[in-house]
Amino acid sequence: MPFIHRARPSRKRVGAGGGPDFRVSENSRIGKWLGFWPWLAAVLTGVLTTLCFAPFEQTWVCWIALTPLLAAVWFSGEGSKRRWLHDLFLGYVAGVVFFWGVFYWLYTVTVPGLILVGLYMGVYFAIWSWLAGLVRPRPMLAKEKKKTSNPESFRGSTSNVQLGNPLPNESPEALSPWLNSFRNLWLALILAAGWTSLEWVRGWMFSGWGWNGLGVSLHDVLPIIQIAEITGVAGLSFVVAFANVIGVATVRRFTIESKVRVRRPHYDFTLTLAAIVGLCGYGIRLLRVPAATEPLRVAAVQSNVPRDEKFSREFQVKTFAQFTRLTRLALATQPPPQLIIWPESSTPAPALLDEENYRFVMDLSASIKTDLLLGTIDADQAGDYNAALLVSNGGKNIQVYRKLHLVPFGEYVPGRHAVPFIATIVGDQVPADFTRGKEPVVFRLTTDQVKVAPLICFEDTLGELTRQFVLRGANLLANVTNDGWFLHTAAGRQHLANAIFRCVETRRPMARAANTGVTCFVNRFGRVTQVLLDAKGSQFTEGVLTGTVEVPTDGTLTFYTRHGELFAKVCGVLTLLFLLARLPRLVRQNSG
Repeated sequence: MPFIHRARPSRKRVGAGGGPDFRVSENSRIGKWLGFWPWLAAVLTGVLTTLCFAPFEQTWVCWIALTPLLAAVWFSGEGSKRRWLHDLFLGYVAGVVFFWGVFYWLYTVTVPGLILVGLYMGVYFAIWSWLAGLVRPRPMLAKEKKKTSNPESFRGSTSNVQLGNPLPNESPEALSPWLNSFRNLWLALILAAGWTSLEWVRGWMFSGWGWNGLGVSLHDVLPIIQIAEITGVAGLSFVVAFANVIGVATVRRFTIESKVRVRRPHYDFTLTLAAIVGLCGYGIRLLRVPAATEPLRVAAVQSNVPRDEKFSREFQVKTFAQFTRLTRLALATQPPPQLIIWPESSTPAPALLDEENYRFVMDLSASIKTDLLLGTIDADQAGDYNAALLVSNGGKNIQVYRKLHLVPFGEYVPGRHAVPFIATIVGDQVPADFTRGKEPVVFRLTTDQVKVAPLICFEDTLGELTRQFVLRGANLLANVTNDGWFLHTAAGRQHLANAIFRCVETRRPMARAANTGVTCFVNRFGRVTQVLLDAKGSQFTEGVLTGTVEVPTDGTLTFYTRHGELFAKVCGVLTLLFLLARLPRLVRQNSG
């Protein structure tokens, strides 16, 4: 058999210059990176949303934080068989990165708890990302193109051009749905409503943890946050999410218009910008409206007791001496305070049940002859309570409030008995569950016109709960808290950022006393008027903050106080109706 030589193909391609051509390998490498960009965009959204909150507090970032995730959902995954799953996972990645980043301070209490929080809360981002994919603007079908390109549909009218609708043109770009302002506004409406709904659900699902919604990032922009007296924080989250959607749509429109070389009015962008300016104008007007108030002199004590000494009998005498010294320091100011506030769990043992602690509080109250509000532990046959006391007239009058909203994994473990491994993860940080109080209690000061809402710990981050006190007559919000559990982290600043909105929603000022955290006074517009800091500007210090709080006396109730999270619920209904309308199409797509 004759030998036949077959030339083997070379593995190297020769370019025009005779050398090896690496274009194939380079293109494949670039293709891999381009295929990975949606996941990088999802991570970027997680990072940007984290930057909106303490310790970074880059407020301006909120207006673009969601745009990378939206771009990844809308402009990637075209060849995926289950594109909805691709969208879902993109959102989940963004959510996990955000919640791990913003709640990093949970590591000081429980690392497994931090991991679980991120894995659970990332679901809310995932659902919104899926919704964004569901409403993704789709290219026109052939029959739709034919109908749109029919000259008869444009005869005798220029309104289509004026409203930003596509012109009759042969190119696909001219028929793009992105060129329609009304479609973009509808798109933004649905996605903003969906985002707001999910934040609302996150605030009550499994007892709720609604911290750091998008709207909270605007806490220091006083003009725009005044709308919270109507909508609550939900309204601000709606505006920010809406603006992010319009931002992506606007960039996409400019890209398409540069190809077709036709410029149309961007009514979607213009109306969005006008709405934001209008909200600022509304807020500026409210900031100038006077109100009938009564000045109340308040002293807030920050004891800065280390968490390992907080409930220790060994350090009880030291704690008593510390509170006595700081209280005397508060009384030395002129004029003297009418109300002194100690932080959460001020006494090492229950002040009403333990003889030594009871005698300490009552003797000190009798000597200072002013109202004393403090946090302590209380108990009865039903269980143990995180409580607040108002001691007046030298101990003759004692008012008690037992905390209504318990912090999951802080004051109780959800499913402790049903799912035992959860309690094992938390460990000895929560050895037993507190019992929930029964109803809001408004404290009456010796000054008859001042009625106090004694919010404990994270309760000042809950709008629906806070308004219940105001409906019962409270005109001053007082928060006793202990953010010292989270050491020298941004937890206290994030806590304050969320609490500020209770003042705007109810038009009631707030006095906060933290063991370690942010001890401060906030006026009815959400402005922090005074804050306790050391010489280096740190909040992690021991001291007393004294000042005057203007307490409103006219009893006016805001729309939010009367109706609560109505805006968020309306957004929920709108989102649900949209999903129900889309259900038949979803069924057809899945069946096909």
